Amino acid sequence: MSTRIYGSLARIADFHDSNFELQKLPKSQWATGDYVEGGVVGTPTSLYRIEDRTGLMIKVEPGDWVVGALGERAATLEGVGSWQDIGDDNLMHSLTSAGLMGWYTSLSQLLPEPLRLRYRGHLCRNGRKVRMRDFAIRSDVHEFRVPTVLLVGTSMSAGKTTAGRRVCKELDRAGHYVIGAKLTGAGRYRDILSFLKTGATKVFDFVDAGLPSTTVPEREFRAAIRPLLNHINALEPDLLVAEAGASPLEPYNGAAIIDELGNNIVCTILCASDPYAVVGVVKAYGLRPDIVTGPATQTSAAVELVHRLTGVPALNLIDPRTKAEFREFLAEHIGFPGNDEPIKIAR
Repeated sequence: MSTRIYGSLARIADFHDSNFELQKLPKSQWATGDYVEGGVVGTPTSLYRIEDRTGLMIKVEPGDWVVGALGERAATLEGVGSWQDIGDDNLMHSLTSAGLMGWYTSLSQLLPEPLRLRYRGHLCRNGRKVRMRDFAIRSDVHEFRVPTVLLVGTSMSAGKTTAGRRVCKELDRAGHYVIGAKLTGAGRYRDILSFLKTGATKVFDFVDAGLPSTTVPEREFRAAIRPLLNHINALEPDLLVAEAGASPLEPYNGAAIIDELGNNIVCTILCASDPYAVVGVVKAYGLRPDIVTGPATQTSAAVELVHRLTGVPALNLIDPRTKAEFREFLAEHIGFPGNDEPIKIAR
């Protein structure tokens, strides 16, 4: 008997098994953000897992059905693919475990074979396809003036989520009302959920804006993300801790979100894979962070090299001995004292 699993890209929707019908549509009617269902095909493997609407990883078997959304991915360390590359055989890959549906055209040889599915149809209601944007946060105005700690990386897997959790924890410790957000990238729920567990009161990501990933045209990205920023603004947090996906030079609209956040950025933390990657981002993009962390800071030699190459301070946040120094850094750049006394930031 087949089991239907809803990927985490479906968490903003109101789906249950009886409130939609499946309809196979010609590819000329497909578009980014369409909700679709695929049947799992191939040899059973423990690696076939889907992140469900709560962020849990669920094992799937051939014959199971997965609900996800059409989209694109352009990950430098893992793979590149798009729904537009799905062939006439209707075979799809799950480009991420969130249920981002497309077909890989380039995949790291270090990764296992991705989960394959066969398109079963679009989720439809009253003969019309259901889209992520049908459930997106909306707003008729655009206003954003929340002081923001920006997390940006030199690549994926550079420690942005780890840094974000540490920032949320320290800001919560100081008595701040913090919201966490992942504003660029490819759909996964687990990372931003970890902000909620370490001090953020609420969390949001681009899925809440109706995007399966942010590999979309810049104009479309900005139109989708502005209502989300307005919604965060209306909640009046003291601070936003915002993760901007991977490098601003990658095709996830990282540069656009930095522009959208604008002068509200009070602190920029660059998470780097190695010391020379810091030089690359600073020179190629012109982004000068307030501090560097991530794998580029694993040893004292690496920290010294980052400072010698760029003049930017560096700190290994996973080393418990750096807690006091990091609190002092936040106190200097954000304006709260390095103790437990709550203080409000003037807005």
